Amino acid sequence: MASILSSRRLLQTQWRNASRSLTTATATASTSAPPPTPSDHEPNTHYKITLRRSAISLGDKIKGTLISLGIHRRMQTVYHRHTPEAAGKILRVKELVEVHNVPASQVRTASEQRLERKAKRGYKITGRREVLL
Repeated sequence: MASILSSRRLLQTQWRNASRSLTTATATASTSAPPPTPSDHEPNTHYKITLRRSAISLGDKIKGTLISLGIHRRMQTVYHRHTPEAAGKILRVKELVEVHNVPASQVRTASEQRLERKAKRGYKITGRREVLL
């Protein structure tokens, strides 16, 4: 009985911490963008939302929330302005998504994201392989 209560408390604290992290406006450094310098610091105005887990076996309400956010497949990233509506939708699917606060300069459209993923034309020799006889 004690282990059930301790696991319940652990889940409650994890849930509280997850909901607190969405309500605070903390900036996290993205791997593709350099960290902001103090001279060009911009306020965070958008949520960067990436679907990390699938919603296949979940209910229609959760799937509808993901569609209303504009997310249709795993690992897809969308950007939304900081609004109460967007924050409420994110809280509904917080277990499935990864959220970062970003400034307006880091917001990318779908075509810009596609161009960033696209490979460069041509080829590049990365090393030589010598054959010894």
